[in-house]
Amino acid sequence: MIAMQYSFTLPTDYDMAIIRQRIADKGHMLDHFDGLLLKSYLYAERGPSSSENLYAPFYVWKDSAAMQRFLGSDGFANMVKAFGWPSIRVWPVWDAYLSPEARHARFASREIHAIAPHSALDVLREEHRAQLQRDIERGALGAVSAFEPTTWTRVSFRLWDEPRPALSAGQWYEVGHVSQP
Repeated sequence: MIAMQYSFTLPTDYDMAIIRQRIADKGHMLDHFDGLLLKSYLYAERGPSSSENLYAPFYVWKDSAAMQRFLGSDGFANMVKAFGWPSIRVWPVWDAYLSPEARHARFASREIHAIAPHSALDVLREEHRAQLQRDIERGALGAVSAFEPTTWTRVSFRLWDEPRPALSAGQWYEVGHVSQP
């Protein structure tokens, strides 16, 4: 599995209703995309929970072939025409909990942290697996733990039915739609 995210920072005066409408109009189009395990259409409005206006979808792919089919698709090309050429973060997935209830998520949290040099990756993975399990027990509808070995970062992504800021210090998003087979 591969996790993927790109993010567009939008102007402070950007009408975020445009993003919400775009998600409402187009979100269903990937509901049955071959090889997509999850796409959460995420946005954040500048305010108490975000320092910027953001549009930042988060994906979980079955494999790189599925991800490449999407990146070569008309849908991705149209998104690039609307928002520009994004830098895409990609993480091999350590663990994922993608319950059918994830479709009903209204909020998401994402934390990205550096991995210290010479870390024992098997130990770090087990720590993340335990944290993922604790978050599921606390009500996470979906959860992904992954890492990236070029810049040595790890990501924790969670889907929630309500915001839980005490559980995550990272970026919070609202969820406009979740595509999940």
